[in-house]
This record gives sequence, C-alpha cells and structure tokens, in this order.
Amino acid sequence: MNRAIPPIPPIVSIAMACALPWMALAQDARPGPSFHEAVGMAWAIDPVRTELQVGHHSARARASAAGSWFAGGPTLSGEYMDDHMLGSNEGYTTYQGGVSVPLWLPGQGSATKQVASAEAASIDEQLNVEHMALSIRVLDAAAAALIARARMDVAHALYDATARMAGNATHAVHGGELASVDGQMAQAAMENARNELALAQEEAQNATTALEVLLGRPVVPDLSRYGGGDVTQARFVSPRDMEDNDPRIKVAHRNVEAAEANMKLARRSFMPNPEIGVDAIHEKQYGSPWDDRVGVDFSIPLPSEVRNTPIMSEARNRLATATSQETQARRMVHLEMMRVRERLIAATTARQATRSAAENMEKRAQAQERAWQVGEAGVDTALAARQAAANTRLASVRAEVEWHVASIRMLIATGVVP
Repeated sequence: MNRAIPPIPPIVSIAMACALPWMALAQDARPGPSFHEAVGMAWAIDPVRTELQVGHHSARARASAAGSWFAGGPTLSGEYMDDHMLGSNEGYTTYQGGVSVPLWLPGQGSATKQVASAEAASIDEQLNVEHMALSIRVLDAAAAALIARARMDVAHALYDATARMAGNATHAVHGGELASVDGQMAQAAMENARNELALAQEEAQNATTALEVLLGRPVVPDLSRYGGGDVTQARFVSPRDMEDNDPRIKVAHRNVEAAEANMKLARRSFMPNPEIGVDAIHEKQYGSPWDDRVGVDFSIPLPSEVRNTPIMSEARNRLATATSQETQARRMVHLEMMRVRERLIAATTARQATRSAAENMEKRAQAQERAWQVGEAGVDTALAARQAAANTRLASVRAEVEWHVASIRMLIATGVVP
C-alpha cells in the first residue's frame, strides 16, 4: 500500500491556467490581426489575383477593339513588272499598288463585342471566386496554426505536471516511501510528455510557416472575435439566396452567357470576311495612250460547310459544357451550404460539451494527484487522470477553434468576409 508522499513546493502549473482553454490560447504578447485584415494581406500578394486581373484587362481591350469599323487591319499589296528579263527591253514597265480592309458581316461586330464583354464579366466573377477560395485557405491555415499552438500549450502543461509528479515520486523513492517501479513509471510518463511537447512544437512551427506563406507576415489572425451573433446578422438567410449570391454560381452563369454570345457570333460568321479596297496602276509602255489608272478591288469568299461546320460544332460544345457546369455548380454549392450549416450546429454542440468535460477532467486529475500524494491512489491512476485531462483540454480547445471557424465559414457562404 502506498504511504503518504510529502509534497514538494509545486511548480506553477499551466494546467491550472488552461482551465478555460480558449482564454489561455487567446493570450499573446501582441494581438493578431482580424480575419478580414488577414485576408487583405493574403489578397495583396495572391498571384492568381494578378493573373485574373491581366485576363480581365485583356478581355476589356478585346471588347473595345471589336468596336472598330472594320473586321481587321488594312492589307497593302504591290506589284512591279517589266520586260527587261525577256531581253526585248522595249520599256514596258508596270507599277501597281493597293490597300484593302476586311468588312464585318451583318451583326458580326456587335456579336464579337458581346463575347469579349461576357468573358470580361466572367473574369470579374472569377476574381470573386478566387477571393472566396483564398479566404477559406486563410481560415483553414489560421485554424491549423491555432490548434497546433493549443496542442503545444497543452503538451507543455502536461510536461510540467508529469515533471512535478516525477519529482515527487523520485523524492519518495529515495525516502523509501514509494516503490522504484512507480518512480520509473512517473519518469517514463514525463519522457513521453517531453516527446509530445517536441512533436507539438514541430507542428506549431510548420503550421505558422504555412500561414506566413499565405499572409506574407508572421502573424496569426484572431478568430475569437467572431461567433454565433455574427451569423444571425448575415444578409442572406435562405439557402436559395445564399446559393444565388455564391460567386461560383455567378461565374458559371457568366460562362453560359459567354457561350451563348459565342454561339451568336458563330452564326454571324457564316462566311469569311469580304474585303474591299482601292488599287492604282502606273505604266510605262511604248506607244501607250495612257499611263495611270485607279480602280476599286473587292474579294468575297463564299460560305463553305467545310469551314462553318467545325465553327458551329465548337460553339455548340462550348455552350453545352457551360450549361452542364452551371448545373453541377448549383448542386455542389447547395450541398456545401447544407454541410456548412450542419457543421456549425455540430460545432456548437461539441463546444459546449467539451468545455464542460475539460473542466471536470481537470478537477478529477487534481483530485487523483492529491489522492496519490496521500497514498490513497496509485501513481498509474494519477498519471492516467492527468493524461486524460490533457486530451480533454486539447479536444475542448479544438472544438472552440472549430466553432469560430464554422461561424466564419457560414459568413463567407453568405458573401461576407468578416
């Protein structure tokens, strides 16, 4: 039977400070930026944003160019002929030059402009999609960093607790009041806690580095500012409104509009563009009564199924693909909205349950440690209680972070970056 173990002056335990895990996690020398500020940092250095902006300017430039009077640039032509190579050398010389421009077919110019404008509008929505996706990436990275930091704090608290118990056990073993196997068990628990602390520090460093790559700065956003009250004030509450406001559905609809405009352009381009121009001829001929002439030149290629069929087929395929993608986007967004709602409900329940469990398990661990010190419980029981309390504390902090994440994710789904 274990005898009473004289207590050693206790080290200030982080486990006591972690009774309210989120409060311990939120404490920092410098408060982190808000989530909105963090997304702004990531958006400022996002390479996809730059790429999409270049594409948007290009589409706008194409729309502006489609307002030209002609379907393309002018074509210059020239000819020179003489009789020197024939050996006659009678002075027969001809200079001929001309300029021509391609003409729009009926409705082709406006259709071309509509295609370019629709593509520019689609890229506008793609920018919104990228901003939403980037917000979610920042949210996930921030949550991973906070959870990793919480794991490190809990591991540090567990190490301090097991180190204190190992010190008590070693003192008792030296005094002949505790079996050596119990001292070895306490020492092994301390070493396991040291290993867990090292692994937690590695995870925290990796998570912080990944977040720094996104934000460009070594900061962790403060997600604790956002909770359920923000969700109740969201602009869109019905699932249909949330879906219609989702940028992924908007960009899919814009792509359908661009495909329809392209189909109209394909119909207007039923033949190659005709050309019209002016030619001038200057001749030097022996005995010729004239030497200069000016005339009009035109060229009208005729329609051909060999040319038109592939153009129409490609336009129909593009429209069918865009329509299919819009339907799939609506289904995907609808399913995601339901998952986001259910995740928030589940996270709210888990937050409340794990918070209470963490408080009770901490009290149990303290009671078991006191019982071990007075000889009423074995060291294995006290160590197991301390380990269970640490696991429950980590689950509580994780649930707290996930609740804030679920709240922010719901806001993002409604079109708000809090």
